[in-house]
Formats: sequence, C-alpha cells, structure tokens
Amino acid sequence: MAEDVGKKLDNAPRPPQHLNLFAFKAEPSSHHHGDERAALEVFIPECVDAAHGAHTWPSAPVLAQYVWQRRREMPNKSVLELGAGTALAGVVAAKCGAHVAFSDDAHAPACLDSSRRSCEVNGVTDAEFIAITWGRFTRDLVALQRLDFIMASDCFYDARDYEDIVVTVSFLLDKNPGAKFWCAYQERGADESIEELLQRWEMKGTEIPLASFHADSTSVAASHLPGRHTIRMLEITKMSPYTFVAGCVC
Repeated sequence: MAEDVGKKLDNAPRPPQHLNLFAFKAEPSSHHHGDERAALEVFIPECVDAAHGAHTWPSAPVLAQYVWQRRREMPNKSVLELGAGTALAGVVAAKCGAHVAFSDDAHAPACLDSSRRSCEVNGVTDAEFIAITWGRFTRDLVALQRLDFIMASDCFYDARDYEDIVVTVSFLLDKNPGAKFWCAYQERGADESIEELLQRWEMKGTEIPLASFHADSTSVAASHLPGRHTIRMLEITKMSPYTFVAGCVC
C-alpha cells in the first residue's frame, strides 16, 4: 500500500504554494554543554487554497519546539508522526538525526503529498511515507518496525475521531514497550477531553508546561503560530508494560 500511495503522489498535480519559515534556536545555557546545533531553520510549503493536511495547524510549532528541546535524544531514534500533513515536527526530528516515518490518512493521499514536499524542501531523504487510517489495523500499521517516539499535532480536532486515534496509539505503544507518544493539540471545548479515553485504554498523559520548553508564546519558532489558541502538550505512555507476541497484545 505504501508504494502505491507513493506512485499516486509522484503523479499528483502540485497546486500553488508558498514557503513558511520556522526558526528554532538553542537556549543560551546549551552553548555551554557542547551543543553542536545552535539553530535550525525549516521551510514548510503550504498550499494557497489549503485543505486540512496542506497547511500548518496551531499546535505544530509547539510540538516541533518540544522536539527541538529534546533534540539530543533524536540521533538514531525511530520516530512515527501520525497525521503528519505538512510534517513540521517530523522534519525537525529528522534534521536532528532521527529516522522518521510520516503517516497520514489512506483516504487522503494529498496529505502525504504535503509531507513528501516538506521533506524535499528541507533535504530529508531518509524518510518513509505510510498510509495509516486511525482505528484500522492495516498491514502497513502492523508491519512498522521498532519505534522510540510517536508524535502528533492537532489530531484531536474532531471528537468523532478521538477513540480511533487513541486505539491506534495504544496498539503502537503496546507493540513498542518504553515508547512515548508526544502530542500537542488545541483545546476546543470542555467536553472534548481525552483523559477518559486514555484511562480506558490504560494510558496516562503527563502535561508538559509550555513554558518549560519556550513555547508559551503567540509566535513559536519565529512564526505567527499558535496565535491566541490554547494549546496542550502531553507525553503519553502505557500505565503498565505489555508484551507484543506474534501479532497479539498479551
């Protein structure tokens, strides 16, 4: 399936685009700890008539800033970005040394097209592109190799999809003991909390204060985002260890 999606994207017409710059800088204290990368610029192509996966959503720079803050953990790690779209966070992870698999809805190949273009613009060549539809256990999902980090931004925007997303993440965390799910999303209403779903699927979320990684601003990474939107950043893990054996969660 992944190869078929790739062929479709190669042949897809490319609508008018513009490039948005996101600039990440090391905190002053890191210069005293041998931090080789003091700054990173990422250019994200966005369509003029942007659909869901063709523009950068408010939470994406927040997640990308968190990845940048944790950049020393990225080299040689395996990362999956769910609902990648324009793939800002995944590109940052890749530029910091991770091997990244970018995924998006199998029924919306244009979203993966956006991910591929972001990688092309930023010189990310060692990447995979995988069609993953939340809540569906496809061959591509099951065949994913070892993951260290899973990440997503602004996936929790339609309450009808919440449980499908949580089920998919639960499966991946079961399959990859010790892996972490980094999730940034915009709060859209008091009745749309994901905490109950996390508990139902035996996961826990740890709130990460935005100020702790310099994301408590209306303009993260020198961008105009997240603006005045209320963003939450969570690190989600399993409550207790499981063993993945022969395709089954035990």
